[in-house]
Amino acid sequence: MRSYDLSPLYRATVGFDRMADLLDRVLTQDSTASTYPPYNIEKTQDGAYRISIAVAGFAENELNVEQREQELIVAARKAAENGDRTYLHRGIATRAFEKRFQLADHVRVTGAIHENGMLHIDLLREVPEALKPRQIAITTAPSKVIEAQTA
Repeated sequence: MRSYDLSPLYRATVGFDRMADLLDRVLTQDSTASTYPPYNIEKTQDGAYRISIAVAGFAENELNVEQREQELIVAARKAAENGDRTYLHRGIATRAFEKRFQLADHVRVTGAIHENGMLHIDLLREVPEALKPRQIAITTAPSKVIEAQTA
């Protein structure tokens, strides 16, 4: 695995600490990180996104979706099962998990829906008015009239 040194980035920039930390975390993340449960990230509209996570076997009350600052945390813990079932084959994984997603600035969770074994989390990027581009009107400078003075 390659190792990248981001120290030149830290000493040449001001205010980009979060971005540098995110790059550092992604580059040093273990490549064998858990892929359970499978998920999709899609762009539904301009500035709107949806994360869909396969959560077959989990009930609504066993799922937890939480936004902490710039991080979305999705966790699931299966309630204790009765021991009276005997499985001949158990292919539906219902092990506990925690998925973390880093969110960009001004992205917030607008809702979560659990249907047909899928958890859909809707996200919206809301840029504040102060940060949106604005058009500046160009006006003509007033012409100065020099009055002739008679002596």
